[in-house]
Amino acid sequence: KMSKLFLILAFLYLFIPDEEIYGQHMDYGRSVVGILASDSLKGRGYVDEGHLMAADFIAHEFEALGLLPLKRKYRQTFKQAINTFPDSVKLMLDNTLLTPGKDYLVEPFSPSLEGAFPIVKINKSLLLETEQLRAALQNIEGKVLVIDERNFAAENKALEEKAEETMNVLKYNPQIPNVATLVLTKKKLTWHIADMQAAKPVITIKSDKNYNDLQEVKIDINASLSTHKLENLAGYIKGRVKPDSFLVLTAHYDHLGMMGKETIFNGANDNSSGVAMLLSLARHFAVNPPEYSVVFLALAAEELGLVGAKQFVDHPQVELSKIKFLLNFDLAGTGDEGIMVVNATVFKEQFSRLEKLNREGHYLEAVKKRGEACISDHCIFYQAGVPSFYIYTLGGISAYHDIYDRPETLPLTEFEDYARLMIEFLEGF
Repeated sequence: KMSKLFLILAFLYLFIPDEEIYGQHMDYGRSVVGILASDSLKGRGYVDEGHLMAADFIAHEFEALGLLPLKRKYRQTFKQAINTFPDSVKLMLDNTLLTPGKDYLVEPFSPSLEGAFPIVKINKSLLLETEQLRAALQNIEGKVLVIDERNFAAENKALEEKAEETMNVLKYNPQIPNVATLVLTKKKLTWHIADMQAAKPVITIKSDKNYNDLQEVKIDINASLSTHKLENLAGYIKGRVKPDSFLVLTAHYDHLGMMGKETIFNGANDNSSGVAMLLSLARHFAVNPPEYSVVFLALAAEELGLVGAKQFVDHPQVELSKIKFLLNFDLAGTGDEGIMVVNATVFKEQFSRLEKLNREGHYLEAVKKRGEACISDHCIFYQAGVPSFYIYTLGGISAYHDIYDRPETLPLTEFEDYARLMIEFLEGF
């Protein structure tokens, strides 16, 4: 599996001159994104072990850059149950075969289901009418429930929450005997992954069609809940003055993988771009070691609920008390409107210095601040007492957790200046 990938790597090193490798960040960053978010890596998920191919690439880069492993090797291995869709994913409405990813998403916890099924169709507003809803669902057994939420507008937040709660009961409660639920929506299709299977599948469809004459749907979903090997990767550069104190740089390399045999969620911005930033900084510090040792940590399974970060914090390869500061890079591929710094209101001194460096260096449009937010890997370290920032870029494309987050459309608008600002910030510790 890895032979094609290393041919790409050989090409990369052959055609980027040494002075560019250690002088510029953009070309290398774009190359890293191009590899990690390529179709050959299967969206860095758990179908065909795309996540392990990505781990092999990162480990190869660590070795090529001369990073030292924190332990005997770069890899921290663990196991995790994950629900995947490695085979058929098909949905047909009105004898029209829809396109997964573009027209619909199978929710990540869905089990397998195959067959042609009659439907019961309701509008979401009916969820607020208890007696009418009960009557509509009298003959739901063995059928697919279709909920149309496209024209639903609740009078107030309380009614909106009630409708959502009722819809979740209909979708997930195994005692309600529908075989599956389809939700018709106008909202953007956004996918995730899951570590379990629910009692029945849920499919979200984005469509303008009314489907008033819809009588039957054909579904073919092949799901597999199984245990997968996962790997965090950690390498470091020894500090010149204080080698026993650490700056830690993190980025998760996993993404959502595949839904069926053809639909790939490439994850260029999320988070090939963050890994590109991680490796770009490793290239710089490999030949310009700072005072403190710098750990470069590529984390697995962030998309599953910060699982890789939890694994590392629970089984740390460096004493957490010796970490002077941690930077987490996630969504590093735009920057038209600058960057957002999570925990800026907590670590005010560090944020003030970062803001000053940006202003004096004219790097980015803005360095904006935000408080605590447990939305990426930094959170697990922060909860364990590690001072940390999570930084993400602002503006630009809106592709996120969908099939459109691809390397050819990721601008890396401010990648060069972003990297230079981070270098100056880290060298100031």
